[in-house]
Amino acid sequence: MIDIVDETPAHIGAREALLDLSFGPDRFLKTSERLREGRLPAFAYSALDEDGTLVGTVRLWHVVDANGRPALLLGPLAVDATCRAGGVGGRLMRHALNQAALAGHGSVLLVGDFAYYQRFGFLQGCLDGITLPGPVEQARFLAVEFRSGAVSELQGCLQAAGAMDFVAAQPFEIGVQLKHAA
Repeated sequence: MIDIVDETPAHIGAREALLDLSFGPDRFLKTSERLREGRLPAFAYSALDEDGTLVGTVRLWHVVDANGRPALLLGPLAVDATCRAGGVGGRLMRHALNQAALAGHGSVLLVGDFAYYQRFGFLQGCLDGITLPGPVEQARFLAVEFRSGAVSELQGCLQAAGAMDFVAAQPFEIGVQLKHAA
């Protein structure tokens, strides 16, 4: 039995280990990472097995186009190798996309394998006027639309948006005391 839950701080270490195993150290060099750096995800979900062990993860991030029109960027999606044949990735995808649609988002974009993502409604060739802040194989740049016209309205280079992750951006020093305002 696998449960899909909101990601909590307790999942972060296991999520990072799973992403390292799934994508290797080069995962930080990907163009999509430029849009995630220093930001908090819009949505973050974990797949947990019956023992509460994290076996899957997916996140969605706020982005805007050159005119400030919003979209979500999905990724990374990762599933532990022992669970890949069990439909965990599909459940994570459907949950994340349903939550994005219910929250009123117009579209979700991603860079990924069309053969996998087409079953969730993602299309190729609809983002020709959109660029990312770095190289991307256009055939892997996919979109799904929840509101008619949400994808065709997008133009120019996508930029990161959403809340900043101030905690992750700050180095922590052991032994430093915090001063509280009186």
